[in-house]
Formats: sequence, C-alpha cells, structure tokens
Amino acid sequence: MTASDATGDEEATSGSTDETQTTSIPLRAADGENDTDSGNDADNDNGTDSGNGTDSRNVADHGNVADHGNVADHENDADRGDGDASDRDDRDDRDDRGVGLDEVVLDDSVIDDAVIDDAGGNNRGLFDDLLSGEPIFENKEVLRPSYTPHELPHRTEQINQMATILVSALRGETPSNILIYGKTGTGKTASAKFVSQELESTSQKYDVPCEVEYINCEVTDTQYRVLAQLANKFIEKNRDGIDARLADLRDLRDAATDDPSRLDATEFDTVAEVDARTDALERDREGMETVPMTGWPTDRVYSTFFDAVDYNERVVVIMLDEIDKLVEKSGDDTLYNLSRMNSELDNSRISIMGISNDLKFTDFLDPRVKSSLGEEEIVFPPYDANQLRDILQHRADISFKADALTEDVIPLCAAFAAQEHGDARRALDLLRTAGELAERSQADTVEETHVRQAQDKIELDRVVEVVRTLPTQSKIVLFSIILLEKNGVRNINTGEVFNIYKRLCQEIDADVLTQRRVTDLISELDMLGIVNAVVVSKGRYGRTKEISLSVPIDETEAVLLSDSRLGDIENAQPFVQARFDN
Repeated sequence: MTASDATGDEEATSGSTDETQTTSIPLRAADGENDTDSGNDADNDNGTDSGNGTDSRNVADHGNVADHGNVADHENDADRGDGDASDRDDRDDRDDRGVGLDEVVLDDSVIDDAVIDDAGGNNRGLFDDLLSGEPIFENKEVLRPSYTPHELPHRTEQINQMATILVSALRGETPSNILIYGKTGTGKTASAKFVSQELESTSQKYDVPCEVEYINCEVTDTQYRVLAQLANKFIEKNRDGIDARLADLRDLRDAATDDPSRLDATEFDTVAEVDARTDALERDREGMETVPMTGWPTDRVYSTFFDAVDYNERVVVIMLDEIDKLVEKSGDDTLYNLSRMNSELDNSRISIMGISNDLKFTDFLDPRVKSSLGEEEIVFPPYDANQLRDILQHRADISFKADALTEDVIPLCAAFAAQEHGDARRALDLLRTAGELAERSQADTVEETHVRQAQDKIELDRVVEVVRTLPTQSKIVLFSIILLEKNGVRNINTGEVFNIYKRLCQEIDADVLTQRRVTDLISELDMLGIVNAVVVSKGRYGRTKEISLSVPIDETEAVLLSDSRLGDIENAQPFVQARFDN
C-alpha cells in the first residue's frame, strides 16, 4: 500500500470520531521510500505501522506537521485507538533520525488546492485583491511620452518637410541643419524620432552608413557632457565594428592557412597582410579610450569625439532636444563647434537637428552660429480639440481593451488639453491617469468622473512641482501670502505681504530683500499661476496690487514646510495688522 493510500484509509477510519475539521496534505516520499511494508514496523519514513495500519503523519516534527495547521499530536493519537504507544515510539524513532527537506516531495496538485497559513485560513497577500480585478489597459506604455507611434495624425506636413531635408543623407551628402520650434506637446520630438527611425531603417535597407544620435539637453546640459556622450556612443560603435571585422579576419586567416586560394577574392595577397591588418585593428581598439563624465579638458574631449566620429565613413544626424536649455546653461560654444566640424572631417559628415520650445532662443546666439544652424526651420502649431480627439482615439484603440472607455471620456480629455495651448502630452497624461484611477477603484470602464478626478490630480501634481522648485526667497513670499489668507485677510496688498515677509526672514535668519524686489517676486508667482495679482487704483492713495492665492492652501503649505530651511517657521504666527476695508 502506498503512502497516499494509507492516508486515505486512515481518514476514512478517523472521520467518524474526529470532530475537528482539518486539511491533510498528502506527502510522497522521494527515492522509493514509500514502499509497502511486509507487516513489521518499517524504518523508512512512510512505512506501515505494525500495530495500527499506517502512521498518517508521514513527516517528522521539524516543520511539516502541526506548524502547517494539520492535526496536532494528541488528536492523531486519540484517533488511532490501541496503537497509541507504538505510534509514538515509531514517531520518536523517526524524529531521532530526522527527515531532510529534500527527502519529502509535496503533492503539487494538493498544494494548489489548499492554501494554508498559520491561522488556518486563506493566505491572501497584499497584492492578491488588487490583482483580482480585470485590467482596463491593453498596453499602457502607448500613452506615455516616450512612446513613438507608427503613425502621427495631423503632422504629415511637418514629417514630409523633415524627410525631404534629410533624404540627402541617404545619398551620402550632408543634410541641411534643421531647427524645429513649437510649444510643449505639439509633437516635435515624436515626429523627429519617427523620421529618424525611418531614416536609419532605410539606410540599412540600401546599405548606406547613416546614423542618428539623440541627446536630451535638459539632462545633458553642458558642452562637456554633450561631447562626452557623443564620443562614447561612437567609440562603442567603432569597437563593435572592429570586433566584427577581427572575427572575420581570423576566420579568413585560418581558412587561408590551409588553402591560400581563399585570399583570391579578397583585398589581401598573403596571410602576412591579414596579420598586419589584424594587428592594426587591435591597436586601434586599444587606443579608443572612453571619456569620463568629468575630469578631462574640454579640448581633449572634443578631439576624442572628432576622432571617434571620423573613424568610419558615415553621415551623422545629431538630434538635440531642448536645445535652448543647452544654450541657456553653457552658451553656444557647443553649437559653434558642431556646426563647424564638417570643414575638418575627412570621412564623415554631421548635421544638427535642434528642437526647442522657445521661439526666440536664436536671438541669443552668435550670428555665425545662427546662420549655420538655422538653415531650415520647421514650426509645429498647437493642436486644436478635434485634432487632439483624433490623437487620443488613435492611442486609445491600442492602449485600452475594447469598450473600456465611455463615449464622453476622449472628448473631455481633448477639451481639457485644448484649453492649455493644445498640449497632446497633457491629453495623453490625462487619459492615462483617468484609466489608472478607474483601475484602482476596480471599475469596469473609464468614465467622465475619472477624467475630472485625473484633471484635479494632475493639476495638484503640477502645483506641487512648481512650488517645490521655487527659490527660498520666493517660498518665503508665498508663505507670507498663505499666512495672511489663513488669518482671514482678503484682497491682500503688497505692503502687507512685505511686513509679514520681513518677520519670517527674521525667524529663519534669511536676508531681507527690498520691497521693490518682493514686488517682482510676487509678479513671478503670478506668472507661474500660483497667485493672482491684479493692479488696482486707490484714487488719491495711488495704485497697489491685490493678491490672492490660486492654488490649494493646505497642499501648498505642506510643500513649503517640507523645505528644511522653512521648516522652522511652521509655528510662527506673525502679527497681522487689522484694517478697515471699504
């Protein structure tokens, strides 16, 4: 009789006497240990009992018995009747020997059916309930800004303009430099990446050496970092090309050693020439030193990039996203050097594609850089509500499951985004956030209420980020306005803000700016949309600014107090002067 059969017999015997409902997990012994006993008490783990049939425990007490919520020792003993003593002795013998974990094999089918925890109930983890609902998304990544779609609605004209300019790269010629302008979320980067992918795939199809390198200048915002990143990218590509070439040369050498005629269709006449070329390539590879992120003189970084890009024959398009950030941080030296490289390169050619939100950033460029950089200009206009609706519908068909959106979701997302300068990125974020909120609430569909909740959430996230990155002096001015509003003051004027501001500066030992400078800071907060400042006339008393908050007080105050410098003024309650309003 096998171990599982014995267990079944014992359950049938004990079922009428045991009032406690238990879950018994059958075990099967490894390495043939479940052989049937001839009648005497067997020494193996699953042997039959000479006195009372089979010992149903089958496992030593080291972790596989009572701890799993099965049957306690005294309950099993009571069920067996007259075999108590022999069973315990038999168990004690097994306990002395011990049963290794690798000697016991759990029955997988029973483990799947019986999920047991220490309390004897269902063991549901933290994420089990969250995973129980049906997901709404099919592919959420489609709604993220990093995704490059295969089709860009309402940008055909701009894409065709870029293509007609860059097609000369496929002929081995140097394309004109391109500057792309447009507000945030107008499809500039997505269109440029789409054209770049098409350019690279076409170059591979026609075996034309053409490459596109993308750099986000908001992250890589200095000349050193830009040149170092470009140099390291080309060094890596050169090394990969050398490794592939060396592998081919070694194969050719091995074949030519046995059969010199294998060199007839190659550029080499002898094996010695193959060895010489192999040695030269190995020296080239060893000499390609990657540029560290800091520590080298800029001219050395530039020469390393120059040598790396000119090592092979190719046309390179360097895409500089947020190019205005690079100019703002480190001037136009980088653009000057890149735009003048073609006159010095022997094998390769370079073209620059700049992308900017600032339509006027070229006003700060050197005239020579401006003339060479802005050879071609493409402007991306904002999307209107109908165009945003088409874009959202196109992405929603891929990202959401069928019938996951109600009819009013996409029009509402498009309307919200169209109010803010036709920002497609904002519309996609809004749709994605609405879907996430619906999924968290385990709703079957995304509805209008989810879109409105997402709008409030995104707006709050934007405010938090803007307030968090304000300079310290601007934070003190904003905290002064918050204190005045919390004390019930309405139509706050600049003088009242300045009085509170001075007291707060004394509290945290900060420099006190002049009232004119504080007025300028209030104007900056107004421009950011954090406060609303309106100039009003007081007749013979002159003009003043009436200030009110445009953001939630509690959330804004919490962000301000999270600043370690301002944390000390949490309990400060400056004196608020009483006044008589007309």
